[in-house]
Amino acid sequence: MIQNACPKQIGLFGSLKNRGIRYRRRNKRLNHRYKNIISVENLLFCWEEFLCGKKKRKDVAEFLLHFSDNIFFLHEELKNKTYKHSGYQAFKINDPKPRDIHKASVKDRLIHHVIYNALYPYFDKKFIFDSYSCRFGKGTHKAINRFREFGYKVSKNNTKQCWVLKCDIKKFFANIDHVILKNFLFENIKNVNILRILCEIIYSFNTKNKISIGLPLGNLTSQLFVNIYMNKFDHFMKRELKIKFYIRYADDFVIFSQNRNFLLELVSKINIFMLENLKLNLNPNKTFIKTLYSGVDFLGWVNFPTHRILRTTTKSRMFRNLEKRFSQETLSSYLGMLSHGNTYKLSLKIKPTPTNL
Repeated sequence: MIQNACPKQIGLFGSLKNRGIRYRRRNKRLNHRYKNIISVENLLFCWEEFLCGKKKRKDVAEFLLHFSDNIFFLHEELKNKTYKHSGYQAFKINDPKPRDIHKASVKDRLIHHVIYNALYPYFDKKFIFDSYSCRFGKGTHKAINRFREFGYKVSKNNTKQCWVLKCDIKKFFANIDHVILKNFLFENIKNVNILRILCEIIYSFNTKNKISIGLPLGNLTSQLFVNIYMNKFDHFMKRELKIKFYIRYADDFVIFSQNRNFLLELVSKINIFMLENLKLNLNPNKTFIKTLYSGVDFLGWVNFPTHRILRTTTKSRMFRNLEKRFSQETLSSYLGMLSHGNTYKLSLKIKPTPTNL
């Protein structure tokens, strides 16, 4: 029986070479050995990672009932190139706004892990430093710390006016173009068998009433795909427009400058590039320019020159979640989040007292 273990991320990628999965650092294109990626050994390794925290779920338990048969059958499908991605189970969540989540089958989610583990080390080296979404060693806390650092630098330690352009991409996941994404992948991957599986995953989902458009919220591969998709834009910002103070987290990004007019001119350049190269648009209702002094809402926090406070909607959701399903684990998670801002009084409010234990 496979143990319910969670491999450490560094150890995970350090072991890729030991399993015969290689990528050339200086080569522009990924050079994988397909037989090693689809090996039973690698499938079992990725299963251990996938299983972490999911063993008691109904669909996972059903897969485990015939675990060996399922693994070997999947291996044969991959070896014979007959693997087909199945459909999705759709449901809604509110986090904090309503979102449509699409859940793939256990078998398909295992394939997502296999593909993700094979591709991530190669593509991560191509991403800019200040891309913070779904990357190891990055995340929201690193992003908001970088935000504060850039604020200090541009404002010359709060002695100059600092303007911030905050942008949001309209319906980001729902508008990812399959052909454009596929072309980005084809530029970097030469193994036709890997490309076939990638196309199976990409074309397994379409946004409602659209063809070859959209990625599902819920797929592990979607997290990597959107960073690959936006990588061209990131390099456009850094290399062509020479934007030094730029931070992106998924579909949210900020640019710092002492010159408001410079940021105003930048908006049209961004819109043109996105529309022509990515078929994406900025959300006009969530794109604005503000002074850092007035507070800039970014990644759940309202950021000021010397401090940050929790966004009102984030705060309300936290209290609501603690009231509905309180647990020590949830409390610890929220206290950890609050430790990254000026929230001492708020932390005291959510800590249980002897009277309400």
